[in-house]
Amino acid sequence: MSNQLKNETSPYLLQHAENPVNWYPWCEEAFHKAKTENKPIFLSIGYSTCHWCHVMAHESFEDNKTAEILNKDFISIKVDREERPDIDSVYMSVCQAFTGSGGWPMSIFMTWDKKPFFAGTYFPPHSRYGMPSFSELLRAIANQWNSDKSDFLESAEEFIKHLKNTDDTKNTLNNSDLIQQAVQIFQHTFDSTHGGFGDAPKFPTPHNLLFLMLYAKQNNNSIALKMAEKTLIQMRKGGIFDHIGYGFSRYSTDKYYLAPHFEKMLYDNALLITAYASAYSITKDNIYLDTAEKTAEYILNEMTSQNGGFYSAQDADSEGVEGRYYTFSLNEIIDILGEEKGKEFAKIFDITENGNFEGMNIPNLLKSNDLKTDFQEEIKKLYSYRKKRFKLHLDDKILLSWNSMMIVALSMLYRVTRNDKYLQAAQKSQDFIEKNMSDGLRLHSSFRDEKCSKHAFLDDYAFYVTALTELYNTTLDKDYLKKAEKFCKKAVKMFMDDKNGGFYLSDSNSTELFINPKETYDGAIPSGNSVMVYNLVRLYQITEKDEYKELLKKQIEFMSAQTSNYPSGNSMFLIAMLLPEDTIPHITIALKKDSDLKQAIERLPFMANVSVTTENSNYPLLNNQTTFYVCKNYNCLPPTNTLDFL
Repeated sequence: MSNQLKNETSPYLLQHAENPVNWYPWCEEAFHKAKTENKPIFLSIGYSTCHWCHVMAHESFEDNKTAEILNKDFISIKVDREERPDIDSVYMSVCQAFTGSGGWPMSIFMTWDKKPFFAGTYFPPHSRYGMPSFSELLRAIANQWNSDKSDFLESAEEFIKHLKNTDDTKNTLNNSDLIQQAVQIFQHTFDSTHGGFGDAPKFPTPHNLLFLMLYAKQNNNSIALKMAEKTLIQMRKGGIFDHIGYGFSRYSTDKYYLAPHFEKMLYDNALLITAYASAYSITKDNIYLDTAEKTAEYILNEMTSQNGGFYSAQDADSEGVEGRYYTFSLNEIIDILGEEKGKEFAKIFDITENGNFEGMNIPNLLKSNDLKTDFQEEIKKLYSYRKKRFKLHLDDKILLSWNSMMIVALSMLYRVTRNDKYLQAAQKSQDFIEKNMSDGLRLHSSFRDEKCSKHAFLDDYAFYVTALTELYNTTLDKDYLKKAEKFCKKAVKMFMDDKNGGFYLSDSNSTELFINPKETYDGAIPSGNSVMVYNLVRLYQITEKDEYKELLKKQIEFMSAQTSNYPSGNSMFLIAMLLPEDTIPHITIALKKDSDLKQAIERLPFMANVSVTTENSNYPLLNNQTTFYVCKNYNCLPPTNTLDFL
């Protein structure tokens, strides 16, 4: 029998629409029902490709006895964290304060006015490892609520006061010191043997690598570049990279990058394409370009809708087993490839009879010194076999912020390859957003089944402005720049705190929660506040408008204060702080004729601030040809017809 989720569009909510639990989506009806029936609310937050969300669903939410308790004593609400990052952010801070950590599935117990009094993540069906069983926890909370809920209500009020009264950090360091501190922290935590930072689990966090590469380039720092390159190479070698179907999994569960958490997220792959393309632009090492292109191939093959939008994620589980889709036995490899080629492939890709992962094998190159393998036909055979083996769940909702990251990635990849398919895919995605997720004035966060969400958040505006700016940098089409400016101004109007600085996650005039967070820390994705600094820097550099300069000054002051306690957790902000240094060339293109634009663009370096004009008295043509006027390192160079020296 279906519950209240049956008419939702979120794949995560629809996964629970047939549970015996009488789930509600986040809606006023649920809160009103809790109030009139005097019941606490159980809020469960997760996402459709979350392994432990699947486990708890199977163990508890599909269990009739557990559902009976929930239906009798609670009002149960399901939220897709990817559709409602505002709800996820607020209650994640609650969960972290209660438990010292966070994660998904997130389990929140709260009053009908959305005030939490208890929080946790996964709870098992039977008590173990010091954790109560989920049913025991439900009974204890229900008994306390029904006998005397005053303690819960007092706890909720005190907790909300605590969250609202957290002191703002005051910065005592200048931005140069913050940058140096971040580099030192990365050096201290760098794993020089296996790449990455710290011990397991290891997350890709590409924005950290982008920061180190930009710092290395601007300061001629070989140590910072080595940290980034070692990590990029080890990730490409390891099982976190799918050597058969390409693309990257969510993170590595070990320090070697061998055994991943197998789900694949759009945002990880977008940011990693950007990182590998950037590494190629600096080093000209083809392994980085090959990795970026193979990752893009995965996205275009498996994560792209016919209308140009990019899907959100692929599941880690198949037939109820995490990673089963991605692993092979030695016998399978030999059966598919034949005795001779099968054994050759197995030797290179670490495929053994005993296996390297729970008795099976994750193809990897960690034991190989050479990443240039000659197994293209064999990989195609294995990919074809794997596609027929099991069917992976696809989260096919289209998220504006994540699509924007992929637009940035493909734009940058086009700039180092000049392969039109990447630019065309980026432009098609932007066109999809414009037609389906925008009314021209406001944006909508998600789209699925011909419906878009009512909400949009800071990240949607911030990343979309970045996408439009990068499309302008790639094409020099001023229409993209106009749209970037329009939505940047809209973000300032909707989300900026004029009094205290920074940007709220939700529209400051319409938030429905007890707190409207300002996210500044870069987790798996750079924070909206960091990205807004980047946007303001880039728009000021391109347009030289004073309004961006003033906004940028305020946002830097706010972010500097937030960053001082842990600079390495704010890499995107630090990237933006490196950009004002005049090491990125400012180029004015004086065209002989408009049709010369495409050829001129193809000569541009990977990173530049570019404007276009036709021949005039300020920018005359040299040798009667299209001419480049370059300023770099606080010097303007003589006009030139080539850019080979950049």
